Amino acid sequence: MKELKYLNKYFKKYWFKLLMGIVITIIARVFTLVLPRYVNKSVTAVEDFMNGKISEVVAREELLKFILIIVSAALLSGFFTFLMRQTLINISRYIEYDLKNEIFDHYQFLSLNFYKKNRTGDLMNRISEDVGQVRMYAGPALMYGINTITLFACIIPIMFITAPELATYALIPLPILSVLIYQISIIIHHRSTRVQQFLSNLSTFTQETFSGISVIKAYVLEPQVNEELKTLAIDGRNKSMDLAKVNAWFFPLMVLLIGISNIFVIYIGGKQYLNGQITSVGVIAEFILYVNMLTWPVAIVGWLTSIVQRAEASQKRINEFLKEKPEIVNLVQEETPIKGKIEFKNVSFTYEDTNITALKDISFTINEGDTVAILGKTGSGKSTILDLVARLYDIQSGEIYIDDRPIKELNLYNLRESIGAVPQDAFLFSDTIENNIKFGKENATVEEVVTAAKNAVVHDNIMGFTNQYETVLGERGITLSGGQKQRVSIARALLKDPKIYLFDDCLSAVDTETEEDILNNLKKASHNRTTLIVSHRVSSAKNADKILVLANGMLLQEGTHDQLNSVAGYYKELYRNQLSEKES
Repeated sequence: MKELKYLNKYFKKYWFKLLMGIVITIIARVFTLVLPRYVNKSVTAVEDFMNGKISEVVAREELLKFILIIVSAALLSGFFTFLMRQTLINISRYIEYDLKNEIFDHYQFLSLNFYKKNRTGDLMNRISEDVGQVRMYAGPALMYGINTITLFACIIPIMFITAPELATYALIPLPILSVLIYQISIIIHHRSTRVQQFLSNLSTFTQETFSGISVIKAYVLEPQVNEELKTLAIDGRNKSMDLAKVNAWFFPLMVLLIGISNIFVIYIGGKQYLNGQITSVGVIAEFILYVNMLTWPVAIVGWLTSIVQRAEASQKRINEFLKEKPEIVNLVQEETPIKGKIEFKNVSFTYEDTNITALKDISFTINEGDTVAILGKTGSGKSTILDLVARLYDIQSGEIYIDDRPIKELNLYNLRESIGAVPQDAFLFSDTIENNIKFGKENATVEEVVTAAKNAVVHDNIMGFTNQYETVLGERGITLSGGQKQRVSIARALLKDPKIYLFDDCLSAVDTETEEDILNNLKKASHNRTTLIVSHRVSSAKNADKILVLANGMLLQEGTHDQLNSVAGYYKELYRNQLSEKES
């Protein structure tokens, strides 16, 4: 129960509903206890009539009165049981809602490096399957637990008051049952943990398979993937069966032990009646009802134990993530408006997960409103510079200044709100094209959306679709071509109208003519905005105010197009090669 203590804050939040649920549960169970007592009285009335102690009229009146009391108590018990479920089960839904929101908020709060270390399917499973298991603990397990405790607290004292010796024999199996439950629950805990881990693996496998279905089909890997899933499914089946085999012991054991209790009641009660220790057969009937009323609570103890063990295993997995601390922390709470000047001073950066040094002692300055192109071969550190400007990572050495202030002294959210980024791998959501463009500015007008799309040279493509801007895209924007996805992403950044634009090789999938149109529009749209353009093409860089050429994480060349083209080096060679390719 150690891990489940985390939920105490939610129980405190809904303490009034919880208290009401407990009170209603007690009331419902009190009305339930009317049945055995008045069955006893009914049997006693019949017995008294048979023995001539009361007349037939009196016996009929007594039976009618007792039946009315039993029916009324049953109706009231049913009504309060309904209220009990409505109250306690609703609490679990509120807790499920709060916990899912807390997990999701925490996921968004964590740094980018966290997502490189953890699989998407596992993260999805923890916010869905694991939270579902915890909800079962906070709802059904709590409700039936309170119900069971209430019944035990009420029935057992009544049994001992009515017939102490008979009660002792009737309750003998319960301690044996408690020991068995304790032993089996330990096994359930371990096997539940294994099942939850399997579900995470299954979620990861299916998520990756569906996301990469085009690659699987292209390489005709369906049979291989089916075999992998079959192997995974067999492993899951075996783990689930191991758990089910343990759970399967509970109900038969309960029925056996309750059956033994009934035998004790009938045998011992019969002897006591014959010996005159109890005055009526009704007492035996009453005790049989008590024992059978305890059947479900005792039988459900095993189920409750299983739920608690599963919830414990799930909450432990959830807590592991909730304890994760973001590597990138906002150290400044006051507002820090951004203008757009960027300066790197002796910056070096190494990725922790791969231990690759992406930047080595880089220094440069970008003035507010300048357009800077960053060129270099794959792996030269171009994208890393953009990530560092957005503070997706913190550097190990050197210093980055924004508007002459160390980047850590800026409000992190102000910084990122001031940036319009277009990543190398354009990501679009399964929503309309209009909403994808409005992602950076939700309150944008239709005219603003259209203007951004025109500047990104994607408006004509959109108007060619049947539903135009209302066209719903498939997952990751699969409905669109690579070039169209890049241009919609550019439109999204332009609509935001930030102080700093970060374009990470976002024109690689468009033709040269379209690229030229987009660059001309970008130059107008990004006037007085600091713009960093990462590219492999000189055509994207030649009109920039400054060009940075990187190689192996080091700054190889720096200057304008004319300056770099006038001296021998990487840039001049690249320009001549691409120029000859264009002419040919």
